[in-house]
Amino acid sequence: MHTERPTAERRVVIVGAGIAGVQTAVALRDQGFAGQVLLIGAEPHQPYDRPPLSKAVLLGTAEGSAFEVDFEALSIDLRLGLAVTGVRPLAHEIDTEEGPLPYDVLVIATGAVPLSLPGSEGVPGVHLLRTLDDAERLRPVLAEQHDIVVVGAGWIGAEFTTAAREAGCAVTVVEAAERPLAGALPAEVAAPMADWYEEGGAKLLTNARVGHVEPGEVALEDGRLLPAGAVVVGIGARPATDWLAGSGIDLAKDGAVLADDHLRTSVSDVYAVGDCASFPSARYGERLLVHHWDNALQGPRTVAAGIVGEAPHPYDPVPYFWSEQFGRFVQYAGHHGAADAMVWRGDPAGAAWSVAWLRENVLVALLAVGRPRDLAQGRKLIEAGTPLDAERVADPSVPLKAAAAA
Repeated sequence: MHTERPTAERRVVIVGAGIAGVQTAVALRDQGFAGQVLLIGAEPHQPYDRPPLSKAVLLGTAEGSAFEVDFEALSIDLRLGLAVTGVRPLAHEIDTEEGPLPYDVLVIATGAVPLSLPGSEGVPGVHLLRTLDDAERLRPVLAEQHDIVVVGAGWIGAEFTTAAREAGCAVTVVEAAERPLAGALPAEVAAPMADWYEEGGAKLLTNARVGHVEPGEVALEDGRLLPAGAVVVGIGARPATDWLAGSGIDLAKDGAVLADDHLRTSVSDVYAVGDCASFPSARYGERLLVHHWDNALQGPRTVAAGIVGEAPHPYDPVPYFWSEQFGRFVQYAGHHGAADAMVWRGDPAGAAWSVAWLRENVLVALLAVGRPRDLAQGRKLIEAGTPLDAERVADPSVPLKAAAAA
């Protein structure tokens, strides 16, 4: 039977050494937790940031992206290259390749794993891009300027295509939907982005499905054959939660841990944070699963507050992410699913424009292309729930903050 120990003797075990796991460990110390903190990472590398992998690390302009955290000075026990295979909440133990480890509080921060292209597993020359090792395997592909086929015109596909074109590679992007970002943005917003590929020197094939992949070649279902010195698959990701099977921790159908508004799971003394966890949003009236860096940065403060015994505010952030692609800086804040109106700010054929989504004249989401001031102001307006004048929102010469309804 597990018995509660004094705070100074309690042991917090964090599984996952990406940004969510690292920031949880740091937040615990920042908030005065004096007990043991064990941070476990499956990869052998020092914990690192992922955004640079899709460009700087790929192009060799950065050797790595390790977090500048002095784990030893913070008395954080860091164990790398250790896979966790299960958890037994009744025993307060996790199972690892090296045997069981006890915990008083467990934090699940295992992130997400990329989806593989069915039938391509094990085919030489097929790559995913999620880890530092993935990026290192792709660096020589770019350096040797191979013909590359990218499967998927989502965020990661666009970012990788941008880097590959910068390296001088010929790139063909295969997208099953009729436009890029079909699962992320409405058709009228995503459609103009298709032109970015041609402007960037890449060939975009929409309504195209991969039939099979062989070394050096991708065959589409319609019979077209594409030469491919390498194939990069970017068709999405799923929560890395297979190791929780049989634990009693509630999971959604998509594998996400079902956390509450304080990021606690269905099992006592177990929290979940980052890409692997969904949470209920009172702001948007639905459960959100956010696979972006900012969510993994913000959530740990809520987890740490809960562990040290402070009453944290409900976790209900305005989701935010950014993407650098084809010479453009794209930013998004909020969640547009519940909007009842969409307002353009500027011409989508131009270099700088944005789109605002409103619900009962209150801003709920904003996409900004080359308009960082719109994003910064819009994010604050979303957080505040300020009613806006839609006509003033539609005028790109009017600062968003000046569009507040009279």
